[in-house]
Amino acid sequence: MKKFISFIAITICLVVATAFIAANKQDDWKPLFDGKTLNNWKVGDNAATFTVENGMIVAHGETAHLFYEGDISNHNFKNFEFKAEVMTEPGSNSGIYFHTAYQQSGWPAKGYEVQVNNSHTDWRRTGSLYGIADVKEVYVKDNEWFTESITVRGKRVRIMINDKTVVDYTEPGNAGGAEGSDPLRKISSGTFALQGHDPKSKVYFKNLMVKVLPD
Repeated sequence: MKKFISFIAITICLVVATAFIAANKQDDWKPLFDGKTLNNWKVGDNAATFTVENGMIVAHGETAHLFYEGDISNHNFKNFEFKAEVMTEPGSNSGIYFHTAYQQSGWPAKGYEVQVNNSHTDWRRTGSLYGIADVKEVYVKDNEWFTESITVRGKRVRIMINDKTVVDYTEPGNAGGAEGSDPLRKISSGTFALQGHDPKSKVYFKNLMVKVLPD
């Protein structure tokens, strides 16, 4: 009887442990930013635009882009969930790129940009899939933290501001600009990048997280 009870107890423990591991695997959020340094990130021209202050990445200065170059998925993401806490100062513009690739200078040619802009003169507001599925409404305020989330599954892109879906876009078969004029502006795979837009813009990012999804 004692052996039988021990067997049952061990079996229950194994079932619980397996369920726990499976649950954690499904909720496998990984940090892209250590909160202290720009290790695993790479910037080309105007590197001084990006600094780390009090656990935040601060984008403030000449036009520059900061690319994730770390070990998670060898910085090559296809299907994923991404989220970051973001705060803008008045009149600021920035963006979060996905499926992109490192460039020394200029606006990233590859992938898509998700807009960060609550009061800049550009009418495309926070949450826009820039130039593809644009948002005119202002859902969040300057000087307040909000969560910007991006989910890509296959050809579908969903963008959320806090708990509200603001873009739900499925890429058509002819993506890449009119008559192929912008062939790299389409869903593929690649890394993430943060944008430093201009010297008058100041934007803060923290708790940048990714969950890799199956193909």
